[in-house]
Amino acid sequence: MKNKERKARGLPYHYDDPEIIDEQKAYVERLYDFNATRPCEQEKRQTLLKAMFAEIGEGCQVEPPVRSNWGCRNVHLGRGVFCNTNLTFIDDAGIYIGDNTMIAPNVVITTAGHPILPILREHNYVYAFAVHIGKNVWIGSGVQILPGVTIGDNSVIGAGSVVTRDIPANAVAFGVPCRVVREIGEQDKQFYFKDKPLDVQE
Repeated sequence: MKNKERKARGLPYHYDDPEIIDEQKAYVERLYDFNATRPCEQEKRQTLLKAMFAEIGEGCQVEPPVRSNWGCRNVHLGRGVFCNTNLTFIDDAGIYIGDNTMIAPNVVITTAGHPILPILREHNYVYAFAVHIGKNVWIGSGVQILPGVTIGDNSVIGAGSVVTRDIPANAVAFGVPCRVVREIGEQDKQFYFKDKPLDVQE
């Protein structure tokens, strides 16, 4: 079985296969062009984003620099997604991000890992499992999201968290490893930050 087929099936595969590496290079070149754009080149950025991503909805904003070993080729963005600076996608498998999700600076979303068994790492084996992030999620700065994780709609992931397992919808979660602390509820209708009262209703 070829490495590309093993990769598609979620099986360990050789990441240094020339067929895989050659395909990656073209996508990474386009990402380099995006990261080299100036702030005044918004139209050029939007054109490049449409070419880079597997899918990108209307109203998305992606702030450079972005890092991605597949040049965002396997990343799917819904509508109105905001990605702040220094975002890293390890997109060997698909990364799916829902509408209106916000991603703070220095976040890493990785679909790939290496087997624990030393001999497999010595022979350059890697595996990849898709990551799914729901709609209207807020991911705080410095968060790391690991392979195979799903985060439900409306949830908040606190800064610096390492997300190793699924997080349900409508939850506030943080920590290393990340865990659900509480549900989003009535107190969030009264206070927007700690004890600061909320004075807007949408």
